[in-house]
Amino acid sequence: MDPLHLAIALCPLAVYLFLLGMVNLGQRPYVTNGARDAAALGVGVAGLVVAGPLELFFPESMAFHLGAYVWLLLLGLCGLCLTLFVLLMRPRLVIYNIDRDQLRPLLAALVADLDRDARWAGESLVIPKLGVQLCVETSPGMRIVQLVAAGPQQNYDGWRRLERALALQLRQTRSERNSMGVTLIGLSALLLVTVTFLLVRDPAAVAQAFHEMLRI
Repeated sequence: MDPLHLAIALCPLAVYLFLLGMVNLGQRPYVTNGARDAAALGVGVAGLVVAGPLELFFPESMAFHLGAYVWLLLLGLCGLCLTLFVLLMRPRLVIYNIDRDQLRPLLAALVADLDRDARWAGESLVIPKLGVQLCVETSPGMRIVQLVAAGPQQNYDGWRRLERALALQLRQTRSERNSMGVTLIGLSALLLVTVTFLLVRDPAAVAQAFHEMLRI
C-alpha cells in the first residue's frame, strides 16, 4: 500500500484511538449513548473503508463522467449507511472508566429515585416509569460497562432521561485512571509518526498517488 492510502486508512483510526485513550485516562467516568459511540467508531474506521473497499470497487465508468466528484457521492453513501445503522440500533448507554462493582450501587440508588417500582433480576433491570428494560454488560479487559436494551419495546425519551440522570450522578464520582489509556495513546502516536514519516519521505509519490486516486 502506498503512503497516501496508508495515511487515509490510519489517520482517522489514530485520532479515534487517541480520544479513546484520553477518555480512559480521565479521573471520572464518561457516559455516552450507543448512537454517538457507534458513530465515533464508524468515523474512526472510515479511512479503512475508503482505502479498502471503496478503492477496490471504485466505479470507473462514473468517474469518467463525474471525475473527482464521484468521491463525494461515495462518501455520502457511506455516511448514509452509517446513519442507518445507528438509527436501527437498540438503545444503549456506554460508561467508560468504571467497573461493574462500582457502577451497580450508584445505578441502583439512581433508579430508586427515578422509579420506586423499578425491579432488578440478576443483571437485568426494568424501570416501568421510564419505559426502559436493560441488561448490564461488561467488556473483559476494559473498564467499560454498557447498559443495553433488553427487548424491542423501549421508550427512547426514557433512555434520554436515564442518560442525563446517570451523567449527572457520575460527575461526583472519582475513579482510577485506566492504564489501557496509555496503551491506546501510545499506539495512536506510533501510527501518526509512521504515517508522517512515510508521507515526508517521498512527497512526489504521494502527489502521484493523489492524482491517480482522484482520476485527474
